[in-house]
This record gives sequence, structure tokens and C-alpha cells, in this order.
Amino acid sequence: MKSTTFLTSLLSLLLTLFCATATADHETSTASSSIIFTTLGKLDYAFDIFTLPASDTPSVTNEIQITDGTYLNFNGHFPSVSPSLLSFLLRDQALIQPPGLHESPPLQLIYVTERNGSSNIYYDAVSFIEVSARVQVPLLEIKQGKSAISMKDKPSLSGEYLIYVSTHEDTGKPRTSWAAVYSTELRTGLTRRLTPYGIADFSPAVSPSGVYTAVASYGEKGWDGEVEILTTDIYVFLTRDGTQRVKVVENGGWPSWVDDFTLFFHRRSEEDNWISVYKAILPQNGPISTGSVTIQRVTPPGLHAFTPATSPGNKKFIAVATRRPNSSYRHIELFDLVKNEFSELTRLISPTTHHLNPFISQNLRSPLPDISLFRIDGSFPSFSPMGDRIAFVDFPGVYVVNRDGSNQRQIYPETAFSTAWNPVHEGVVYSSTGPTFASESTEVDIISIHVDDVDQISSKKLTTNGKNNAFPSVSPDGKLVVFRSGRTGYKNLYIMDAFEGEKGGLHRLTEGPWTDTMCNWSPDGDWIAFASDRDNPGSGSFELYLIHPNGTGLRKLVQSGLGGRTNHPSFSPDGKSIVFTSDYGGISAEPISNPHHYQPYGEIFTIKLDGSDLKRLTHNSFEDGTPAWGPTYIRPADVASPKNEECAFEDCHWLNKMPNQGLGFTFLEPTKPQCGG
Repeated sequence: MKSTTFLTSLLSLLLTLFCATATADHETSTASSSIIFTTLGKLDYAFDIFTLPASDTPSVTNEIQITDGTYLNFNGHFPSVSPSLLSFLLRDQALIQPPGLHESPPLQLIYVTERNGSSNIYYDAVSFIEVSARVQVPLLEIKQGKSAISMKDKPSLSGEYLIYVSTHEDTGKPRTSWAAVYSTELRTGLTRRLTPYGIADFSPAVSPSGVYTAVASYGEKGWDGEVEILTTDIYVFLTRDGTQRVKVVENGGWPSWVDDFTLFFHRRSEEDNWISVYKAILPQNGPISTGSVTIQRVTPPGLHAFTPATSPGNKKFIAVATRRPNSSYRHIELFDLVKNEFSELTRLISPTTHHLNPFISQNLRSPLPDISLFRIDGSFPSFSPMGDRIAFVDFPGVYVVNRDGSNQRQIYPETAFSTAWNPVHEGVVYSSTGPTFASESTEVDIISIHVDDVDQISSKKLTTNGKNNAFPSVSPDGKLVVFRSGRTGYKNLYIMDAFEGEKGGLHRLTEGPWTDTMCNWSPDGDWIAFASDRDNPGSGSFELYLIHPNGTGLRKLVQSGLGGRTNHPSFSPDGKSIVFTSDYGGISAEPISNPHHYQPYGEIFTIKLDGSDLKRLTHNSFEDGTPAWGPTYIRPADVASPKNEECAFEDCHWLNKMPNQGLGFTFLEPTKPQCGG
């Protein structure tokens, strides 16, 4: 991914474009287990930050990459750093500054980066004469522990204070976002929370004077499950301590200041349904409230314009991301505030590449020191009994790959989902073949695949009626399979023979007019974990339950919250804990700032079987899901990075919906552009 930045005497703008790389964490550990999971599309893009001149016609020749091209680098801010603070930041770098930095004033950049498995905020000083000449300094001290592993977002520098979003504090309530704004004094590391407890804030912007910070926030009403453009409001508070917080705009997101009384933001118009940029003018005297703030529409209908960026005192133009009805690509354009007209930028250089604003978090550092945490370029992964191989699906088909990423091969060619290994009989993988997210009567069947057959890999269908039989999990003695089936008109759990399937015997485990699904058998054989909407059938709200294989002992393990989703449980190797995916932590950023994710609230959590010790493992604004817990610890240094030849991702599907002059909507086809197209 590339991130595109525009420089003029008036303005330094940071904007984003996507590519694909991967990095590896070379730390060692003596721990004993690993969790692998899927992040939708994550391995198909990465980030770097580039510059473009806004005053000249953009071209490939004047585009400059200013981040290192090694890590995931995104969402930047050009700070004004005092000489004394600069000396402090570079106190350990003074003797090793590379040639080139002293030849011209360096470009200074603060940005979010993911390296060594965790998110941090870095300061870079980069030479324009020789871009490889740079100094990099981490601004936040990242330690292994409860508060270390978290998402960082939207950094700004106000004097000697770093203002940013972090998700390191658990709200203690299901389906409430952990995103909050913090201020860290860079000399001392002293950190203050600026967001009130019980509230989530997104997309902070510090005013030019540093006195005020604006955020997008739901306030006390909280997140209600939105995954498209959010109906947040905009609040302003004092940057020094978060006090004097006041709502200034109803229905707005992504604030950007031009002076201490004027800010830009985006919202979807209630009149014509186009997403547009608006301007809020705050009163300079008297109390500030939504009633005293003047709102003006800035960009016209006829296209989506969003995530505005500007600079202090610049009243000539803003930069915005756009989606036009005649294009399936998101691009960056300048909007002249005097002439009320757009000027194209990124389309002139890379017409078939999406350009976006902020994006977060490849190899992940786990907050639990005895567990390694990995994304896999596929879905529904599972570990072999010895932990040396991983089965997964990559629509279409089922695949097996060695633990180190080598020897990947397809073992089943048709559409399938979910994988499970027989823990006793080596080389037998179970899956469900047929359409995903289908009705109870859809033809989906459980199959077993013998992956080590020498001549030709063979598969066997174990279910006979094709009534949406899915999510197989094998008993620890390798003799039985638990799965879900819609054969009665409702999806409930059943147990059958692991080799003969239904012909060898069938036992119904759960019964009711609801959906029980995504089952997983514990290593000691005592429990089966599963997801169910039995508390509110058909609502889409799922919670985790435990039941004994004989049908006794049913109890709820995780309460997902009103309308929430808690899915895909997988037992730890010792059977004492479960890993799962959930929207327990709400959302962490405005979805419009990212590529397409169906469920951008999905994060990975663990919990003990008694319901205690809930831990959040991932922090980002993507869709993490389908985790599996393996018996061996995988060192990142022992895993080969996927060799993706192309950068491919989709823009937000809902941005393809273009208002059609009061006659409904026109829908554009989603695209998967290559980087630099």
C-alpha cells in the first residue's frame, strides 16, 4: 500500500493508498501454544506514506515515498517540533544520523506503524535529498502486558504532548468500543485519558492552537452496530485535560480544524443521500452548543466526498477522498473553497488504485506471553494433532500447509468452509462443502478428506440429507463428529460416527426453534462449545454455550450483549480456556477510513471455562475471525511470509451505492485494483 501526501507552502496533507507486504517478528519464546485466525483481506494490502505536490500537476516523477517500505506505516501527521523537544527525541540518535539529514531541513512525520507484532506511533526525520537517510524514534513505550497490546490511531502533536486513540482499556461491558483518546507527555511518558469513562471517541483532531480537540463520538448513547458511515456526533473538549466537553455537531465524523473556530467534517446528507464534507463555524463569544454552531455544506451532491483534511489557516482548499458515480475507485482530490471546484490528484498517477485515509495494524504480538498470535491468508484454519500442519479454506477449496508456511497444496477443489483434523487418525481433515450463509434447507454436507493418500486425495461424504450440515468437530478419541444440521427446519447440533457418518449412527444433541452452530469439542471430551441465538432466535445475536456430549450441563459461557455476536469458539490445548471472535469491543475506528470489511468489529478474545479472565487479543479496525488454538508455539521467525504478487482489496461495498436524483440508487460493481495500477 502507498500513502499519498501533498506538500505546498500552505499545506502538508497525509492521505492513503494500498499495497502488499509482510513482516516477521524475530523474537523468541519458550511458550507452548499458538492461535491462528483470519482477518478479511488483511494479507492483500499494507501501507507506506508518499508525498505529492499539490501546487503542481501530479506525476509519477514527483511522487516520493517517505516511510521505510518495511513495516505497515499509515495515518500520519506533520508536527511542529520545538528544538528542545527535537533534541530530546533524538538524544540517542545524535551520533548515528545518516548522511543526508544535515544537508537540508528534514521532513518530520508522526505516524502509526505496526512492527514486531504491535502498533506504535513513530517520529521520523527524513531527508528530501536522500530519502533513505532517516531517523526513526518510537514515541510510546510498548511493554509486554495488559495495557501494551492495543490499537493506536490518528496521532497529533500538541506542544510536547502526543494526542492519539488507543484501545488498551477494557470498558467492562459487551459491545462497547474500547477506543478512547489519550494524551502522553513525551518527556515523562505520563499519560492522561481525555475521553470520559463509558464513552468511546474516534478520529481526534487537535486545533491549530492546541487548545481544543475535536472527536467523532456516539456520546452516552453508544454504538448500535453500525458498520457503514457512522452517525456519530462531533464533540470538542480542552486538549490539556478533556474537560469542558461539548457537542458541537449532530451527525458528523472525521473532524479537521482550519482554525480554532472552524472545522470540516463529513456526513451523509439527509436530503440527497450523498456523503459530503461540511463546515462547522463555532461562535467566538458566548456558549458553544449545537444550536450556536453554523453548519454549511461544502462539497456538492453528485459524488461521495469524505475524510476531509486541511491545515492551519488554509482557507483556499481542502483535500478529500471521493467516490464518483463513473468510477469504482476511491481517489484523492483537492476541493477549491473559493471556486467550489475539484482538482484531481491520485487518479492522474494511479487510476486503478484505491486511495484512502487512515488504516490500522501483519504478524501480531500477543498480549499473553505464552501464546503466539498469527494471521493466516485464508479462513477457518485448524491445527493438525501434532501442530505441524494447518488446514484452511480459501474460497473455493480446502488447503493444507506446513506450520512454517511451506508446501501449501489444495486437498479439495470445491467451495467449502470450516476445517477440523481427526486427533487420532493421522491425515484426516473434515470440512463442510456447499454455500456459506445459507438457509436450513440448502445442500451442504460434511466430508472427510484423506490428505496423505499417495496416488490421489480422496474425500467421503458423511451426511446424507444435504440439509445444511456444517462445522464438524471431532471427539478426542477420533470416533465421533459433532456438527450442526438444519434437517428439522432449524439448525441444531448432532453427533455421528467419524468414519461412516450418519450410516454409523446419529444422535441429536440440541433441539429447539433457534440456531445452534460453530461447535468445537474439548480436548478432554467433556464439553462441546457452540454459538447460539436461542435467547433471541433469528435476531442475528449469538452467544457462547457449553454442553456435555450426553446433552447435560448446558450453560451460557459468554454474554455477547444486546444484539451482539460471539462466534467461532475453539478450545485451548489444555481444555481450560476458549478462544473466540466477538464484537464485545465494539468498533475502533470509522469504517469509511478502511477497505471493505463485512464486520469491522470482529476481534479475538479468550475466556476460561468458568467464565472468568476474559482477555482481548487483537486490537484493530478490521474483521478478525475463525480462530483456532494449536498445541505448539510458533515463532514468527520460523514462518514464511505469503508471496502475494498483487495488492488486491475492495473498497467499502456501501460506497458503490450512488444516489440517483431521487429515483433510488445506482450500484457500481466492486473492484480489486492492483497497487500502482
